[in-house]
Amino acid sequence: MNGPQDMGGMMGFGPVKPEINEPVFHEDWERRVLGLTLAMDACGLWNIDILRHTRECFPAEIYWSVPYYDLRIEAHIKVMLARGLVTEAEILAGHMQVPPKPVKAVLKPEKVGPLLAKGSAYIRTAASLPLFKAGDSVRVRNLHTQGHIRLPGYLRGKTGEVVRYHKAHVFPDSNAHGAGENPQHLYTLRFKAREVFDADSDDDLQADLFEPYLEAP
Repeated sequence: MNGPQDMGGMMGFGPVKPEINEPVFHEDWERRVLGLTLAMDACGLWNIDILRHTRECFPAEIYWSVPYYDLRIEAHIKVMLARGLVTEAEILAGHMQVPPKPVKAVLKPEKVGPLLAKGSAYIRTAASLPLFKAGDSVRVRNLHTQGHIRLPGYLRGKTGEVVRYHKAHVFPDSNAHGAGENPQHLYTLRFKAREVFDADSDDDLQADLFEPYLEAP
């Protein structure tokens, strides 16, 4: 979907000013939010793509103005409400009022470190062979979908070169809407910055793009 999350190439936000020696957490509540969200994700009632799409559905004035961890906890509250893990009254009261709903798993403190270190594997087996290979010239389709999409808007209609094939992965566009993993082939494409942004530059940029976003030029 065309939402506030797709900021690449947008003007009017001023220069990016990285914070020198930025701490992992600016406030103690951010640390607590990370712990809460990790614990809730372990319940197995949603996936990372559902959460991403939930965040990008917030209005632009909220998405662009609230702190990252604030947006993260608000998205979790939405999915928790939708799945009956919490009620509106409990959110307002700040404590449990009804018996808890059973979940698939509970994340114990001693399991957090090993779980994060292990990561998550998203490589799958696709139903078809890849259409492209390294060295191919490929054009990005001009897609404007209503649902979740991992295609940066600034690459629509641009032509690039395949530089790497990453096998098939879980397709976020399907996974975010409960339509299954629908594995799709994933490629790294290289583009010329001058062609993407009409910039006076010899720089290249690379992006990982799924096969349904691509077509032969």
